[in-house]
Amino acid sequence: MKRSGGIENPAFLSSSPHSPRRVSAAPANTKTETSRPPEPPKHPKSREPPPPAAAAPDSGARSGPESPSESEGPCGWGSFRPQCLQLCNTPQGFLVHYCLLALTQGVVVNGLVNISISTIEKRYEMKSSLTGLISSSYDIAFCLLSLFVSYVGERGHKPRWLAFASFMIGLGALVFSLPKFFSGKYQLGSPFEDTCIIARNRTGCTSSSSSLSNFLYVFILGQLLLGAGGTPLYTLGTAFLDDSVPTHKSSLYIGIGYSMSILGPAVGYVLGGQLLTVYIDVGLEQSTDITENDPRWLGAWWIGFLIACFCAWCLIIPFSCFPKHLPGTANIQDGKTSQTHQSNSSLDHIDEDFGKSFKDFPAALKNSLRNTVFMCLVISTSTEALVTTGFATFLPKFIENQFGLSSSFAATLGGAVLIPGAALGQILGGVIVSKLRMTCKNTMKFAFLTSLISLVLSFVFVYASCENEPFAGVSESYNGTGHMGNLTTPCNANCNCMRSHYYPVCGRDGVQYFSPCFAGCKSSVSRKHSEVYYNCSCIEMKTEITPPAESSGYEAKAGKCETQCTNLPIFLGIFFAAIVFTFMAGTPITVSILRCVNQKQRSLALGIQFMMLRLLGSIPGPIIFGVTIDSTCVLWDVNECGRKGACWIYDNIRMARMLVAISVICKIITIFFNGLAVFLYNPPPLDTDVSFQNSSSVLTSVSLDCDLNKAANEG
Repeated sequence: MKRSGGIENPAFLSSSPHSPRRVSAAPANTKTETSRPPEPPKHPKSREPPPPAAAAPDSGARSGPESPSESEGPCGWGSFRPQCLQLCNTPQGFLVHYCLLALTQGVVVNGLVNISISTIEKRYEMKSSLTGLISSSYDIAFCLLSLFVSYVGERGHKPRWLAFASFMIGLGALVFSLPKFFSGKYQLGSPFEDTCIIARNRTGCTSSSSSLSNFLYVFILGQLLLGAGGTPLYTLGTAFLDDSVPTHKSSLYIGIGYSMSILGPAVGYVLGGQLLTVYIDVGLEQSTDITENDPRWLGAWWIGFLIACFCAWCLIIPFSCFPKHLPGTANIQDGKTSQTHQSNSSLDHIDEDFGKSFKDFPAALKNSLRNTVFMCLVISTSTEALVTTGFATFLPKFIENQFGLSSSFAATLGGAVLIPGAALGQILGGVIVSKLRMTCKNTMKFAFLTSLISLVLSFVFVYASCENEPFAGVSESYNGTGHMGNLTTPCNANCNCMRSHYYPVCGRDGVQYFSPCFAGCKSSVSRKHSEVYYNCSCIEMKTEITPPAESSGYEAKAGKCETQCTNLPIFLGIFFAAIVFTFMAGTPITVSILRCVNQKQRSLALGIQFMMLRLLGSIPGPIIFGVTIDSTCVLWDVNECGRKGACWIYDNIRMARMLVAISVICKIITIFFNGLAVFLYNPPPLDTDVSFQNSSSVLTSVSLDCDLNKAANEG
């Protein structure tokens, strides 16, 4: 959403490129020079005939010998410029390819990665805290590269930068799938009989069993490459669209492009959910009859990344053939009228050349950080991003464990709630603010109200959570024997059961057991879709059962016990509403940021918001959520060497309460800083005619001391 020249929010651009932007507004008690007569210029060169005002954001890129008209050209490579390619040499042609790349990026980063987290944990023996680090790696790369790419790329060949982005996104997706091909065939479980065998040789400790977690670094590398590819897409790609179309069409083109980035995660969730119904080792024969409901089942998470790699690399050639500027760009920019609100209230000295070099960066950064209203809004968006990214990463895992669903179905439900809710919230927030023509202060009040409603709705995790299902040795004892937290009791002590092989069975007593061995089962019969067990010494039924071929009288069957919790529809409905109200505040806060800073610093303000949002929100969010979820584990996967892997069983009630605690704390911080921004905001004088559409920047560049004095006087 940010670029060097500042991009208007699509919902709030005026409908005409000739709308006047000469109205000047400043807050009360703030130094401003807009009401004084023109003074002799301090910088004579700034009074030379300027280029079109709308081209100012790219002036740094065109200050050299090459102008937009000189860099316009046909579509092709060198002297090879076939006529058929010229059909794509238009803003519409570029938009199509931009949308395809945004869709592919969204499918991978916000769709396939999130939906594969639970499967990756089980396959590569990782804790949730480690997979949270994987999710955060994308934002780390994006955060580190955004300033460099946006500054250097602004003066370069933007379509070729997008060709580079296509290559990096494809490479990142390919690298992310590599662990599948180097980790060998997935072993379902023990190579021996799972039933109770008194004379059993225990498997020795082998160091190779713990090497799977080393693939963590491969996943992180893939995410870093994806972040390097996403940076040019959302900075330089958006800037190129804005340069290539008239002002009144810019919001339409940018809106279409970003809508595809929102659609991407939805496609990723649906695609990933379907691929998880396919067994992980596609094409390899397996002797064990396993179904999707078996907790050992792992889906083919890696196929989606290969598809995304192919799609991204198919876009390298189209982007590389576009010229530096599309034909007609110079004429379009000549016809644009400046919409910049001119004011010297933010900085003591501003000229036309300010901001073209890095030497102006410290002064501009200092001025932005002293704007207390702006900083309050930045902090509020950062804490909200911490919650949203955490839930986006671990919501499928929460649904899977709370309601006893398969990984694929839980991921599908998570995507069906998150993506439409976020999209609907963004649209509703923009439409309501636009239709009501809210002032800057009313816009911040609207964001405050929606955040307050989402806080109330976030308690759904407590009221719609499920009780822990009975689990022998974990949540209840073995018929009154043994100790809690110990799977071995007198009824299975002679079975020499292995803790490293998790194969749950559901007893006829309604209690779940870690494996047939821990249930004391001595015999089994394979059926069409499951396996049943008999002569189980740990299950209350004491009568020896000799199973006939088609008998239904068994003591235990493979798989988890069916959950008795019926709160899933309630949870999904209320959580959907919470997501809608959470994202309804997104667009209003962005508009408030664009209005409350100096017109010449809007791009820098969005850049600061972007950095802070990731440093304080989307980077630590998945890590904090992962550590929190790990703290609620009651049964870890432990291999022969005693090393912990993924978690098999969580404390549902504690997990729900911990997630509510994180959500409530972050939302209270969000609401506090939203309210503080409303309180500290100093509107323009009442006698200044500043309409909503004709003033995109209402200045509140007051210092911290001024804000504190204002608060003291009003108090």
